[in-house]
Amino acid sequence: MTTISDEQTAIIRTERGLSIAGTRITIYDIMDYVTAQYPPKFIRGLFDLTEEQINAALAYIEANRSDVEAEYQIVLKEAEELRLYYEEKNRDLIARIAAQPPRPGEEAIRAKLQAAKAKFKSQP
Repeated sequence: MTTISDEQTAIIRTERGLSIAGTRITIYDIMDYVTAQYPPKFIRGLFDLTEEQINAALAYIEANRSDVEAEYQIVLKEAEELRLYYEEKNRDLIARIAAQPPRPGEEAIRAKLQAAKAKFKSQP
């Protein structure tokens, strides 16, 4: 591991990439929410970070924006490739599971899930 920041809560490079020291949270996890313009307080609560940890992460992103953005794009591309690979590999299993009738007592929750999926797909 290499320390990237001299702050008390450092950003380190691990086998997972740039991470917040003492956590398994990567800068790329934080970037998902920064890119979507979520407020820092929300991101902090979502990942159960301290004020110092979120500030260090956001400061690092801001100070190294172009490098972090380039790595983030690589991470997104690799994640999409993995998603497509596993979706293709498990296509038959996914279809079999989707075709199964709901278990007794789960009809209402399945209907609610289907409605949410349809609403999500209809949004631009």
